[in-house]
Amino acid sequence: MRQIALSMALLASVAMPASAELITVKSSKPVAETMDALEAAVGNAGATVFARVDHQAGAAGVDLQMPAAQVLIFGNPKLGTPAMNADIRASLYLPLKVAVHEADGGSVLVYEDPADMFGDLNIPEDAPFVKTMQGALGKLTGAAAK
Repeated sequence: MRQIALSMALLASVAMPASAELITVKSSKPVAETMDALEAAVGNAGATVFARVDHQAGAAGVDLQMPAAQVLIFGNPKLGTPAMNADIRASLYLPLKVAVHEADGGSVLVYEDPADMFGDLNIPEDAPFVKTMQGALGKLTGAAAK
């Protein structure tokens, strides 16, 4: 059991560097409404939604409570493929993810800056696909927060 816990801790440290910058965007809307807007913005941008995870519903399924929190997992092979071709380990971070959780009478969208996300990989911070991912995440979360 101890080995499993140590393995999970190691995996968590590899999956998200300690120095990773998390970007937050405030929304006055509740979590579900903000997530609906994000999902629509992603679809309108031509990206694929792979999954929408409702953590609050998962907790309720095992008789636990938690504030509203959801994660949208989405991507576009035109951006992700060049990242993975540059360093296949990018596949650990893709597709992209945006979390939405309750905060201050509304919600907050949270995502990791792709430059930080790929920081320990052989991917230059100024790679065109990194800049495009940064711009897309900014536009999508901004649209969802309106």
